[in-house]
Amino acid sequence: MTEDESEKHYRSGLPGFLGTIDTFISKLEAVILALGVLLMAFNTIANVIARFVFGDSIYFSGEINRILIIMITFAGIGYAARHGRHIRMSAIYDALPVGGRKVLMVVIAFITSLVMFFLLYYSVIYILDLYSKGRILPALGFPIWTIYVWAPLGFLITGIQYLLTAIKNLTSRDVYLSTGVLDGYKDTETEV
Repeated sequence: MTEDESEKHYRSGLPGFLGTIDTFISKLEAVILALGVLLMAFNTIANVIARFVFGDSIYFSGEINRILIIMITFAGIGYAARHGRHIRMSAIYDALPVGGRKVLMVVIAFITSLVMFFLLYYSVIYILDLYSKGRILPALGFPIWTIYVWAPLGFLITGIQYLLTAIKNLTSRDVYLSTGVLDGYKDTETEV
């Protein structure tokens, strides 16, 4: 199975209820990301056509793209965690034997999960502060706090994903970067 096929048909490596949660979150992320990118492309193309054909931009296009960028960014952090695609600084990690890498991965995943839940807490406080101020988007006219709801949702999903990664590493013989990605490097170099 190729990498693209594995992403389309994601199956959690976790047993039982945790696997069900993991698979559900994966499908939710995929829908949010695909819908967000498609809507942003459609909105941008429509705005360019309106500007050059009719001589006037769609007045709310910038606000819609702002909302979609926030949505894609915070849905994308969970997606990157699920597929083991976050940037890693792994010089010390790679020098360790398998047992050391496993312990370090559990610690890294658990601490990262805690950081995500910490950011979740503060993003909710930020949204409540925006809500209390009652500001609205100038063109669309709905409350500004609603566009930032994606931040705590993204932090929640990413925190859960890293917690599940820690659990996967505690219950498995191998070392996992996420619940479905085994630690290791692919040989992508080709000879000339």
